[in-house]
Amino acid sequence: MADYRKLFDLSGRKALVLGAGSGIGRACAEALGALGAEVHCADLDGAKAEAAAKAIVAAGGAASASAADAASGEQVSALVARARKSLGAIDIGVTTPGINIRKRVFDYTEAEFDKVVALNLKGTFHFFREVGRVMVEQRRGSLIASSSVRATTIEPGLAVYGATKAAISLLVKGFAAEVGGHGVRVNAIAPSIIETPLTAPIKARPEIYETYAKHTVSGRWGKPEEVAAAVAFLASDAASYVNGSTLLIDAGWTAIDGPPTGLTKTA
Repeated sequence: MADYRKLFDLSGRKALVLGAGSGIGRACAEALGALGAEVHCADLDGAKAEAAAKAIVAAGGAASASAADAASGEQVSALVARARKSLGAIDIGVTTPGINIRKRVFDYTEAEFDKVVALNLKGTFHFFREVGRVMVEQRRGSLIASSSVRATTIEPGLAVYGATKAAISLLVKGFAAEVGGHGVRVNAIAPSIIETPLTAPIKARPEIYETYAKHTVSGRWGKPEEVAAAVAFLASDAASYVNGSTLLIDAGWTAIDGPPTGLTKTA
């Protein structure tokens, strides 16, 4: 029988998490650290990255930190070089930074469009290219990007954001096809409504917050650690046959057409 505990164990693995300063990224860094990986925490805000690393160390793990802008190819390249030097290898690479400017297409400026695409899509490209090179050389590794349910379901004001997330899911497929033969896995997560700094403006409006909660079959918002647990799975040997996939973590958001309607009686 397989040793299932060992399949989920990340002891001895080396992880780089970009976006580790807050929200889903920080939860991912903490989850990987808790399962035994040594984690290099990176974020645009270096102080927040350092705080994440200190939290992992305080919990008994091993971590380091540095600052990097995911939208800058030069900075991502330098980050990967630092992380590789610090860790000795990169077995797990997770990138979560994202931005949304909620506007209808007619109201978008070119600068705003470029800003969203540069961070969400081009930032993922930068990360894949640089970390992927390391992993192909090692002939092992798990790359994990952040897509969204907005890659498949949309509402007014989210067209540009959703387009970047759909593109990330396709980038995952294409890159997996290119590096899978070198022992590298490439996957993405697609969360729905998770309580993070990015979604804080929605939480501040109770009527919208509740409307979104009711759109899931669970009737609630998710927590960053619920997403991080899925990332830890994708990073582990338990997901050794998962490649080129986008894993929905949406509490049924994409499984139903509109909010559940209270058919609660059982036979």
